[in-house]
Amino acid sequence: MALTEKDVRYVAELAHLELTADEVTEFLPQLDAILEYIQKLNELDTTQVEPMAQVTYPAAENPALRSDRPQPTFQQDEALMNAPEQGAGYFRVPRVIERE
Repeated sequence: MALTEKDVRYVAELAHLELTADEVTEFLPQLDAILEYIQKLNELDTTQVEPMAQVTYPAAENPALRSDRPQPTFQQDEALMNAPEQGAGYFRVPRVIERE
């Protein structure tokens, strides 16, 4: 599947990236190569491969999980003590999505 510059710009827009014309030209063959490789992977026969929900190493218990028991938490004023900006008892954060 041959990609076009329009495809690269569309993917960049989905990622909220603004690319220059030079960057579009640079990324076009890279994105095309990635998709070609994915197509090769899709051709593999995985019918005998068990699905995996999570990759862990063998152990008696999963050490990534902690026991589920109550623990003391911060009070609201303690949590906000080092906040760069506060507003109405909450963390104030900059607007992330600024689309027209």
